[in-house]
Amino acid sequence: MEITIKESTIVRPADGTPKRNIVMAKYHLPTIYYYKPNGSSDFFDTGRLKEALSKILVPFYPIAGRLGYDENGRLEIICNAEGVLFVEAETTSVMEHLIGDFTDYSQVFRLVPKVDYSGGISSYPLLVLQVTKFKCGGVCLGVGWADTSRGLSPAIAPFIDRTLFRARDPPTPKFHRPSIVSTFKLTADQLNTLKAKANVANANGGIKYSSFNILAAHIWRYTKLRIPVDGRYKLDPPLPPGYFGNVIFSSALIAQAGDLETESFTDTIKRIHELLNQINDEYLRSAIDYIEKMSDSNTLVTGPHTNLAVVPWIWLPIYEADFGWGRTIYMGPGNDVHEGKIYILPSPVNDGSLSLVTRLEIPQMKAFEKLLYEF
Repeated sequence: MEITIKESTIVRPADGTPKRNIVMAKYHLPTIYYYKPNGSSDFFDTGRLKEALSKILVPFYPIAGRLGYDENGRLEIICNAEGVLFVEAETTSVMEHLIGDFTDYSQVFRLVPKVDYSGGISSYPLLVLQVTKFKCGGVCLGVGWADTSRGLSPAIAPFIDRTLFRARDPPTPKFHRPSIVSTFKLTADQLNTLKAKANVANANGGIKYSSFNILAAHIWRYTKLRIPVDGRYKLDPPLPPGYFGNVIFSSALIAQAGDLETESFTDTIKRIHELLNQINDEYLRSAIDYIEKMSDSNTLVTGPHTNLAVVPWIWLPIYEADFGWGRTIYMGPGNDVHEGKIYILPSPVNDGSLSLVTRLEIPQMKAFEKLLYEF
């Protein structure tokens, strides 16, 4: 697939914004969204999109800033209204050939703008967006300002206050090869089979397990299982709905392979359920304190491993990004999925199915696929 860049623009906030520095996490996740043409003469008009983007950068002003380091060497956002990168591109390819296909990330990478890292971190835009128009009339882009493009105010006003998420004083932690990407679809009937299996085994337990607990237990067979946890509603009091920033914590379960092979399906579900239930305000505050006491935060970076990390995007409104020309027809990660990571995506047509975007070594992928479809 060849893509031609037509224009690159720096879009700045439409009005004045506060000047301040904000601590940030070292985490970046590109995403891609596909839209079918709706017959409108101004379908994904870039002028309208840039105007909306400029307006939304006023309340979400940290996104228009640049990176820097504080006196302790910690990464932070310098809110200086330098703007974000907006790229207009086109291709002679047909969009339908790419939807749902993550096997060749050399194609997906081209749909996300390239960042020039030669100028140092203070020159990097924090948000880069690319609108790629296909031969068929479809569009692929990154998204973050859909409501404003339709003339609406942000669905939830941003709440920018990092004091809610700082370490306690003093910090008091208490808790101690070649690969491929594949997408596996589980239909509503297959998911109901798993739920029925769990409910029958747990008939007298009185606990109703979530779909995620059940699916994660089905996936987890012979390895450590990592699950990202959204801390927004685990903290006490919960963070405001519009809290602007990353509140993701990583939890992990370790079990002997023999135990996982011999215990019941419900017992495996129970392991996951109990882990997620024990993650409360004290647990998360202790994690924050632990990070605060680390002299080198780079030691916390997860290295290469063969474990599984299951990332549930089931409840995210990933198909509700409507710029005024209709909802997205498909959404997925826009980067090279790391080995062992599994993204669980909801169905774009609300048919009850789920898709698992997965990267594993080739022999492991074959074994994973076989186990996944054993009910």
